Amino acid sequence: MPDPAVLLASHRCATAPGPMSLWLDSLCREDPVALVHSSHLALTRLLRTHRGKPIRRLWIDHPYGEEEITLLEEELIPAMELFLARIQEIDAALEAAHEAEIELVQASMAPEPLAAA
Repeated sequence: MPDPAVLLASHRCATAPGPMSLWLDSLCREDPVALVHSSHLALTRLLRTHRGKPIRRLWIDHPYGEEEITLLEEELIPAMELFLARIQEIDAALEAAHEAEIELVQASMAPEPLAAA
């Protein structure tokens, strides 16, 4: 079992769900899940803003046209969303297990009730 003090401290330092702050975002740059999430947001924004226009690619001479954009919309975006949904499920299970460990540690640290004389 992990050190109870570490469990309790990590629980207190956990971030609340919601938009990440810039500071937290900079800490998560090497997190592959954060990278996929950021890529998903950037790609959906790009597709929304380039509606009907080709998307220039920096490392190939031919921009993405209607056919390539359709592939992104129909194949890549849904795959990224499935990945992110599965990650949320995994994270929820980890959080539930962590909460259960914290409750167990807190219960073991609770003072024993005095026996009636």
